[in-house]
Amino acid sequence: MMEPIWITGMGLITSIGNDRPSVIESLRSMKHGIECPPMLQGDDSPVKVAGTVKEFEVESSDPEDWIYPEKYRVPRATLRSFSPHVLYAWCALQQAIEDANLSEEEIQDPESGLYTSSGGSMRSIHKHFEKMDRRGVMACNPLAIVASIAGTLTFNLVAALGVRGSSTGLVSACASSGHALGTALDEIRLGRQKRMLVVGAEDCNFESIVPFCGMRALSLETDPSFASRPFDIKRNGFVGTGGSVCLVLETQSEAERRGALPYARFLGWGQASDGHNVAISHPEGRGLRDAMTKALQDAKVDAKEIDYVNAHAPSTSIGDASEMKALKGVFPSPQAVKVSSTKALTGHGLSLSSIMEAAFCCLALKDGFLPGSANVTEPDPELEHLDLLRTSIDIQANRILSNSSGFGGANVSVVFEKV
Repeated sequence: MMEPIWITGMGLITSIGNDRPSVIESLRSMKHGIECPPMLQGDDSPVKVAGTVKEFEVESSDPEDWIYPEKYRVPRATLRSFSPHVLYAWCALQQAIEDANLSEEEIQDPESGLYTSSGGSMRSIHKHFEKMDRRGVMACNPLAIVASIAGTLTFNLVAALGVRGSSTGLVSACASSGHALGTALDEIRLGRQKRMLVVGAEDCNFESIVPFCGMRALSLETDPSFASRPFDIKRNGFVGTGGSVCLVLETQSEAERRGALPYARFLGWGQASDGHNVAISHPEGRGLRDAMTKALQDAKVDAKEIDYVNAHAPSTSIGDASEMKALKGVFPSPQAVKVSSTKALTGHGLSLSSIMEAAFCCLALKDGFLPGSANVTEPDPELEHLDLLRTSIDIQANRILSNSSGFGGANVSVVFEKV
């Protein structure tokens, strides 16, 4: 029998709060973090709303001009190769390390690894290419590449923390951090590591959000209170957000040796592909259905033992409908399982979303509540036979499943259990 894997540390920089108490309060009270930020109010932006990251001012192209909470102070030499989402990740990591009570020696132990997920920084890439075009190749910042491409999280955090164990970055669009969590779980199960830090992060700026307008994927709603409305018949696209979340995974024996307390047990995960379209989910939710089935098999639990599903449901017409069909294909008595999408509160964090929602699930298991799905005024008829939570409720769940789906038909499901 495989040794249980626990979640023992958590760090949160999100649109609904930058620490556990504020995030729990937002989830319980269904307080959203969506605003009309100045960066999106110009004529060049059809979309006007975003799930903003509060307490951070990172619009300047010079990281030394950024304003962020003093307690997370980054050494100047380290900050030089950061893009905005790497700063968010640094802060989430510091929280998680403190929360798990990890020492520098434990982080730098060869049996402690770090997996990351992000889409890179479109702003940084644009900034450095613009300078190269204007002033020539040799005028480029020597740190431009490591500050920009999708591996920037891994490059910067591994170097800054002195990580010596397994490290890599995983990129599968909006399923990225789900893949990072699952592969980190497997790394521990295989005995290669005894502890893994997993981080997901995204910028939250014009360049990271507005390009999705070309896909007709973003909500053009101007009222932040109703812009993100998963499962509502009038949903018209997702709301972009950014930030970072870090989770610490470790074996039960290692956690108990250190006296670390668990948020939840990570029971298992599953992944599958639609094999359908480069950008659109399979209309019947084929890949997501298979991912959920594999996750349940890996976790060794029956569908009827799942008390709640945190849906991927980004508030897009096709994406939400596909997931509803997938859910009804997995749960034989659908009304027995409660479902909601927290993206109504946070917005859609792209590669960040899976680990962010996994953290919400762990908080729900630890704190004895289930988060509701906001802004559903006219439920989609496809919801029939699904028990949609339209308000947050105080109830102790035992097992929770969380879904994520990305471009190319990538699908990941993760399962957590109360300890």
